Amino acid sequence: MKKNCFIVGAGSFSGMKYKPSQGDLVIAADGGFQYLQEEGIWPDVLLGDFDSLEYEPRHEHLIRHSPIKDDTDMALAAAYGMEQGCERFFIYGGLGGRLDHTIANIQLLAGLSRKGMEVYLLGEGIVVTAITNESIAFDEMAEGMISVFCLGETATGVWERGLKYELEDASLTCDRALGVSNEFTGEKGSIEVHTGTLLILWEEKNGLPCERRQK
Repeated sequence: MKKNCFIVGAGSFSGMKYKPSQGDLVIAADGGFQYLQEEGIWPDVLLGDFDSLEYEPRHEHLIRHSPIKDDTDMALAAAYGMEQGCERFFIYGGLGGRLDHTIANIQLLAGLSRKGMEVYLLGEGIVVTAITNESIAFDEMAEGMISVFCLGETATGVWERGLKYELEDASLTCDRALGVSNEFTGEKGSIEVHTGTLLILWEEKNGLPCERRQK
């Protein structure tokens, strides 16, 4: 069973649809500490340079970083999670707010996916994930919008099945949004990529994929 890591940052936050259970690792990335307090959750680790919080809280496991650094607090939190053996990540507070941090978090999804991690970025009413050389599927109850984008080099062997607009062994590039604004159809829908990394986003009401498989 995969070990879960929950990371909460300082971006847009409207509560946690999925909450940690006993044995899960919970990390507050700077301003995410305040959100976790509102949820009544005490993080295992408090990490950051504390520019968002504007003060340094008292915590039994505090990891302080200089504001002059190469990685964001969210990326540092994810790296810590991997060091602790986590393989599935739920990231809150990583969308909305500053556009540069949203883009940085999307890049983080790609990096984690390429390391074999399962990762979900949640907020603003959507779920975002990245898949690398793998497939995901949604059950027949899923409805509404789903969009697919290429992250990085050309993604080849892309299949979209059971959706309104299907793809068969297609190639997606990072400079054309061929997979934007697709729709669930009431059938089991699936997306797979044989080579490359895809960013996939859908409405939060549909929950998580019912299947994920490495190629």
